[in-house]
Amino acid sequence: MPILADRASAKVNLTLHILGRRADDGYHALESLVAFAGTADRLTLDPDAPLGLTVSGPTAGPAGPTGDNLVLRAARGLAGRVPELRTGAFHLVKRLPVAAGIGGGSSDAATALRLLARLNGLPLDHAAVVAAARETGADVPVCLDPRARMMRGVGEEIGPTLGLAPQPAVLINPGVPVPTAPVFKALGLKPGQSLDGATHPDIAPDLGGEALVAAIAPARNDLEAPALTVAPVIGAALAALRAQGCRLARMSGSGATVFALFADRRGAVRAATVLRAAHPGWWVAPTFLR
Repeated sequence: MPILADRASAKVNLTLHILGRRADDGYHALESLVAFAGTADRLTLDPDAPLGLTVSGPTAGPAGPTGDNLVLRAARGLAGRVPELRTGAFHLVKRLPVAAGIGGGSSDAATALRLLARLNGLPLDHAAVVAAARETGADVPVCLDPRARMMRGVGEEIGPTLGLAPQPAVLINPGVPVPTAPVFKALGLKPGQSLDGATHPDIAPDLGGEALVAAIAPARNDLEAPALTVAPVIGAALAALRAQGCRLARMSGSGATVFALFADRRGAVRAATVLRAAHPGWWVAPTFLR
């Protein structure tokens, strides 16, 4: 049977409001407008080989041991729910930075579930696919169908697709991995405690350009300030983006990746060229968010 392939797109939190920390399980409840980048890892599935995973690419080393990779966790989670599920050998070309706030591992896992669903004739909203996604990680469900939407709760509440117009952008990772746990620890919320702040603005479908920026500018990323205490270089990356005449610059997820929205593709590419020359050790990617 032919090898199946798909892209595992970077997930970008255009906004990220932390509502509080739940008293029952200690998880942080959030509201976030999520979009997906053209920049991506690549995952293939060979149905004629036993279940397994190989990894290559520029960030394969930091991705860690293959046996504990989220791709295999997702595949095993689905196989445990679907009798006689057809699997195969995965190969992941890892291009996205790791522990970077852009859901690289979660997107890889969701892509594995998409490939297995395609191989087995399962819809993406099949109960077993959704359950396997939730079990694998909080960001995996929103990555199953990588299109802009709101996510809430701890990631399990996924809103309808918003059809945002493609937005020229630049992503920067300054080369410092930032695990999520220290950032939430720096946020300092105790179980049952809420975080003060303005409510998340309503996001209408089909926004783009200046309208999108106007809609999300009053919002924020509540993890940006605590992440700066963990990795101060995030501030330097944001300042570098803002110096390029972008419409909006903000951190994604728990960092260290930051993004900027630009008026057009030419401006984004020009900014990326300048930033790569000035900071050769940084990961810089001009892209579109949608």
